[in-house]
Amino acid sequence: MRQTEFFLSACDPKTLTVGQLMQDAVSTCTPRTDALTIASMMTRRNFGSLPVVEQDGKLVGIVSEYDLLQAMLDGRDLRKLLAVEIMSSNPVTVTEDQTLAQVADLFQDRYLTRVPVARDNKLVGILARRDLLFGYMKASKYWS
Repeated sequence: MRQTEFFLSACDPKTLTVGQLMQDAVSTCTPRTDALTIASMMTRRNFGSLPVVEQDGKLVGIVSEYDLLQAMLDGRDLRKLLAVEIMSSNPVTVTEDQTLAQVADLFQDRYLTRVPVARDNKLVGILARRDLLFGYMKASKYWS
């Protein structure tokens, strides 16, 4: 759930933080999760990527639609392929205190769709371009 969903009055959208904009209920997988399970989760829940975390919550990578499609094009068996084999290691992350303006620039400059939110290398949320737009609309009171 995004904190911005509870806004009752307008504010300057540029002052919104990642902590207010992010989704804090994040589906994840482990490095040992097979690619078929990941693809199934992503398609059923309409996700574009899935963070890969260790048992202690440490973020170690992210599996995207691109990663899965590339594995399929390469003729790899998704049942026998693990997240650790196809994930992007050391993904770009943001922190809860960064502002909407800062992360909007990051999204545009790096052509990102979504980024994990980390605190002390542990996953605490995920932020998508759509969350930025939603927060902007709610803060500006364009949302009806």
